Amino acid sequence: MLGTYTYNEIFRKTVIAFGTLFNNIEIRRKNNSVVEAMKVPLGYGNQQKWLARLRQIGNLEDSKKSTAITLPRMAFEMTSISYDASRKVSPTQTVRGADGKTVYMPVPYNLGFTLSVLTKNQDDGLQVVEQILPYFQPFYSITVNVLPEIGEKKDFPVTLNDVSYQDDYEGDYEERRTLIYTLTFTVKTYIYGPVTDNSGKEIKKAIVDTYSTVDPTAARELRYSVEPDPETADWNDDFGFNELFEEFTDGRQWNPVTGQDEPV
Repeated sequence: MLGTYTYNEIFRKTVIAFGTLFNNIEIRRKNNSVVEAMKVPLGYGNQQKWLARLRQIGNLEDSKKSTAITLPRMAFEMTSISYDASRKVSPTQTVRGADGKTVYMPVPYNLGFTLSVLTKNQDDGLQVVEQILPYFQPFYSITVNVLPEIGEKKDFPVTLNDVSYQDDYEGDYEERRTLIYTLTFTVKTYIYGPVTDNSGKEIKKAIVDTYSTVDPTAARELRYSVEPDPETADWNDDFGFNELFEEFTDGRQWNPVTGQDEPV
């Protein structure tokens, strides 16, 4: 159990899928009759890291300093991991792939994300925000190929929880001004355990013995058995069933230990 190595990269895939939602945002500025379009860079990390770097750059008019970060810019990060009991399913059920591989039902978890939009003027920030908000009412689903080895894909709802605004301006008029829009999200994801190869272990025959009394020592009276037709059929084949009913009056019953019919 614990200690068996398994890594399905589901958290990593969820982070990548979340970031992919915002990697095609752009802003447009009109200069006379010319429209200038610019894609907004997106990076992973805390907004405070970008703000600290911006403050290190200092005065934008200082030609002796190289500008390593330009605005607008977006940054996102995963901020929380929490178990979601409301989406719990039976832990004993399994998900089966076409090649016979199985995995137990996943465990539901919620991942918290923060998306920060950093701009130097209000219009740039509003352009970015208005390209995001209409898609969340209040959630937007993304499809993630969580377990490629068994073909398992899941839709992860991304819920927009809150939008806040901050004007981070300090110093005189020559200092850089930074406007920050902070959007918080919750992604409902699932975590899977190890994948097991159960090919060749399908149940090919089922037997039910019927008794007319609850006495555990009583002999069976009727046996019902069923098996696939043909017997070589696989679980994902289109096959029928062979059914057999047997009546017993000889006072014998099946012993599961020895695998034989024995006298009662």
